[in-house]
Amino acid sequence: NIAQTMRARKIELAELITLELGKPWAESLAEVEQAAGMWEWAAEEGKRAYGRIVPPREDGGRQMVLREPLGPIAAFGSWNAPLITPSRKMAGALGAGCSIVMKASEEVPACGLALVRIAYECGLPEGALSLLIGDAAMISERLLDSPIIRGISFTGSTQIGKMLSARAVSQMKRPIMELGGHAPVLIFDDVDLEETVKTAISAKFRNSGQICICPTRFMVQKKIYADFKAMMIELAGKHRVGDGFDPDAQMGPLVSPRRVAAMDGLVADARQRGLPVTGGNALDRAGYFYAPTIIADATIDARVSNDEPFGPIAVLSSFETYDEAIGLANRLPMALAGYVHSSNVHTINRAIDDIEAGSVICNGWRVSLPETPFGGIKDSGFFSEGGVEGLQAFQNVKFAYMK
Repeated sequence: NIAQTMRARKIELAELITLELGKPWAESLAEVEQAAGMWEWAAEEGKRAYGRIVPPREDGGRQMVLREPLGPIAAFGSWNAPLITPSRKMAGALGAGCSIVMKASEEVPACGLALVRIAYECGLPEGALSLLIGDAAMISERLLDSPIIRGISFTGSTQIGKMLSARAVSQMKRPIMELGGHAPVLIFDDVDLEETVKTAISAKFRNSGQICICPTRFMVQKKIYADFKAMMIELAGKHRVGDGFDPDAQMGPLVSPRRVAAMDGLVADARQRGLPVTGGNALDRAGYFYAPTIIADATIDARVSNDEPFGPIAVLSSFETYDEAIGLANRLPMALAGYVHSSNVHTINRAIDDIEAGSVICNGWRVSLPETPFGGIKDSGFFSEGGVEGLQAFQNVKFAYMK
């Protein structure tokens, strides 16, 4: 019912997303649909929280593995997906049988409030879902220290995620962490170059690059690097930046002035190192608009090669061999998503095995779906949200024996 109601109110919800975040209208509509799908998936998959029967070692015995709700969940959402992030956490926890208290991002609270209102209109039992807005430190400490809370679900930076995880584990609460990324993109010289660049531009600048799984470090095989760079620069210059309600806008503003300052810092470092920069400036208009930016010929010591931009900056470099490409891809501690483009199935199969990431997407850009797991490894998190794994993250496993 929640999913159906969200779809019936897609215009109202999309307006809230664009008003709060500046996301282009088409992207906001797509976010409503994906968020609704998460509720739909969790509702159906929750019916299948099956255990299993393990054959006994003695006659007359029964050995059972049962799945039970973890218990009340404290959730903390990021601002960059104001409907998807809370939907993924709320639907996953509720579908697994847990109540959930969620702290909404102060920068996009209206979307979370609208979601909770819809949930209760659709008959959710009172107290199963709560939303808090306010002093982040006070709310976090109260929830983390509560003996009632059994799990912590957080989407945000690796730095904050590590702090929350340490606090949670010290009290034996389960940390479910979806943290930062700096996604590598390996582009081999057997691709359809024009199509790859065209789709890469759209993927890179979606939501102004403010996505944890955003393709960021573009590593291109040397034979086609010069052509790829020229085409990326040309298309980035044509990418239309504007008001999210403008139907012609392909990219909206950044969320706040601090993100503009962060982009300026990365660009300044690149220019100081003599790296070619295209764009690299705030646009001269009201709001936090930033030019789609290409930093080419990037060296591994540049800040932008190591710090997640979380904005409209694409970082370009070249490689010669497969092994060199994998080494560059796995160089950083972040391991949320990785991308591979090649027409060689052998190359793709090797890369799926060799790239260290929670998700490896080949010849495409779509990472997150309601029915698939979403999460990182290494410094990018613990457990997954979405798919059956998303429900299992909110469940305990119990072994039962009877005779």
